[in-house]
Amino acid sequence: MWLTDPIAFLATVVVISLSGALAPGPLTATTATLGAQRGWRAGLLVSIGHTIVEFPLVVAISFGVLVAFTSLPGASLILGFTGGVFLVFFGVLTGKDAFHAELPRSTEDKSLKAYRTPLSVGVTLSALNPYFIIWWIGVGAPLIMEALSLGGFLMLGVFYVSHVWLDYAWLILIASITSLSRLNSKYYRMILAGLSFMVLLFGVNLILRVTIGLSIIPV
Repeated sequence: MWLTDPIAFLATVVVISLSGALAPGPLTATTATLGAQRGWRAGLLVSIGHTIVEFPLVVAISFGVLVAFTSLPGASLILGFTGGVFLVFFGVLTGKDAFHAELPRSTEDKSLKAYRTPLSVGVTLSALNPYFIIWWIGVGAPLIMEALSLGGFLMLGVFYVSHVWLDYAWLILIASITSLSRLNSKYYRMILAGLSFMVLLFGVNLILRVTIGLSIIPV
């Protein structure tokens, strides 16, 4: 195990998940457009569509991790090191976004209004987003392993709730704001920069812990 305190683990999950939720991408941008047309319910339905894809993926990864953890020597080292590398990678991407990211603006998109529902948008944009899939394979698998180590399937459930509520909160917030120009992109970039630093720190710490047993974060 690379974290021994469940509270510290869940705090880590929240920070890492928040960096993914706030990252600029098609799901956030489309939710802004749908929110201008349908209000906060669009964000809720997009989030449900996202969960329809995400939850089965998490379950599938969980069983794969459980099999590897119980039958493959060194699985903890392999998953931990891989997760650390991916955290560093995504931390760098988040830092890059922090230099030029802009909050998505709501626009009139008749094709969305006429042909797509928020639920189908959540499903489609999640299932076809390689960033989302890679995140769960690279970063999610080590987190799932840690959750199972700390408290079995009960902790796994707590872990997923700790992750998924951020998606709902962010997308509902985006859909609720009819004009995102009221939000300052400067502060958005500052938040991304802070999250980038923390994710990078978690990634480096994870690599050090699973390879040489050294922790640079006091948890």
